[in-house]
Amino acid sequence: MGNPDNPFEYLNKPMYDVPEDLKSKVMNDVAKAKLFMDIAGLFSLNVSSVVENTIKTRKKK
Repeated sequence: MGNPDNPFEYLNKPMYDVPEDLKSKVMNDVAKAKLFMDIAGLFSLNVSSVVENTIKTRKKK
């Protein structure tokens, strides 16, 4: 088959099925990470928006 360290040799090979319990663990972890990212987005400042709004309000005065 060639060099076993070459990951590109495995691209055309069929993928293996993953055990259902492992798949559910991974999907739960991904869902948790997405939830944390969404919550962090709600509570973090969008700095570019704050600067843009500040400049717009100063120009109006």
